[in-house]
Amino acid sequence: SIEVLISNATPPAAIAEVSRRFGRIALRRLERSELDDAIASAYSSAGGDANQVADEFDADLDLTRLLQDVPAIEDLLESSDDAPVIRMINALLTQSLREGASDIHIEPFEQTSVVRFRIDGALRDIVRPRKGIHASLISRIKIMSQLDIAEKRLPQDGRITLRIGGKPVDVRVSTLPTGHGERAVLRLLDKEAGRLDLSHLGMSPDLLPQFDKLINQPHGIVLVTGPTGSGKTTTLYAALSRLNASTTNIMTVEDPIEYDLNGVGQTQVNARIDMTFAKALRAILRQDPDVIMIGEIRDLETAQIAVQASLTGHLVLATLHTNDAAAAVTRLLDMGIEPFLLSSSLLGVMAQRLVRKLCPQCKKSDGVQWHAVGCERCGHTGYQGRVGVYELLETDERIRAQIHNQASEADIRTAAQASGMKTMREDGERWLREGVTTQAELLRVTKD
Repeated sequence: SIEVLISNATPPAAIAEVSRRFGRIALRRLERSELDDAIASAYSSAGGDANQVADEFDADLDLTRLLQDVPAIEDLLESSDDAPVIRMINALLTQSLREGASDIHIEPFEQTSVVRFRIDGALRDIVRPRKGIHASLISRIKIMSQLDIAEKRLPQDGRITLRIGGKPVDVRVSTLPTGHGERAVLRLLDKEAGRLDLSHLGMSPDLLPQFDKLINQPHGIVLVTGPTGSGKTTTLYAALSRLNASTTNIMTVEDPIEYDLNGVGQTQVNARIDMTFAKALRAILRQDPDVIMIGEIRDLETAQIAVQASLTGHLVLATLHTNDAAAAVTRLLDMGIEPFLLSSSLLGVMAQRLVRKLCPQCKKSDGVQWHAVGCERCGHTGYQGRVGVYELLETDERIRAQIHNQASEADIRTAAQASGMKTMREDGERWLREGVTTQAELLRVTKD
């Protein structure tokens, strides 16, 4: 009989289907984490490694094979294609997902080409293919993302949709001409990551119910702020997942749509046809929405429509690029939003960062605090995975008065702390006490 590994979450229908196909089977039940490790190990051997494939290139590249298209639903781990360039790109994609990378950088330099993965917010060298095959790698990526392979002078943006190890993955592709050839950056969007629940994001037991209360208000604006790559979009998607119900009409305007959410109307901005955030928002307001999510407030027009929408009975969730929660308030005032409108509409601002977690296999303690060491499992960085640190500014009467009087960022922050707001650094101290991260890492991503 065939041994089949399952967890408590394995659907009975899936077990029945395996039994129908293979006959007699023996079931072995594992914890969910153990099953995930077993699946990752199986895919690891199937997916190949970019360094191994890089050694197989010879001088003559088969351009006919290179120009073959990739079916949108092809699972790369089941691909048997032996063309080196195709295998190289497939290996990079499978290896990047296996190692938890968010981006793949393929960069040309004078003598060589460099491939780096961004893992846990930091770039790591993965492989250095010889310069002669760099153009072929870029061409293959362009074909997969339906870009113009003949256009090498202008930047291009595209998208690849595929499956890796049975998981649906969206890849956003950006190419850019440089002095030594075109470089490409591939952003990996795991579609299943958009199904996270708020309780899985690492908010403290005090903070989670506060944020939950804000997003369950019938109208007003809730902002999530932080730099690029700080997890803002994930937080908003988790909030939308919590609000998603058949009795609620949720609409979003995004650039781009990062994850597909069932039951949510998602609209993508397209600057080439003048489909801006503001234009999309105006159209959405005619679609009888209850909740509106704005991918980013970039200009005064978008901000004004968001404020007006919140004042006319809609809950608006949006992101903003500022360093902390208080700065989001002054940013909107500086944009030109009237203080009396903002003080009436703003429910609260969540600021966040992601700190790297210590590798559980190699971390060491000196009796006072934990330190990063480095091992094979974490790529010798000492860290594996990330977790959020947050600060939540809730708009109470004290904060409304500060906004109405156009107070400074420092004064708004002081008023928020007097009302009980913990800064991101203060929130992160719980991760220090629990041995999840290091003092150096917390200081790196937060400010005094």
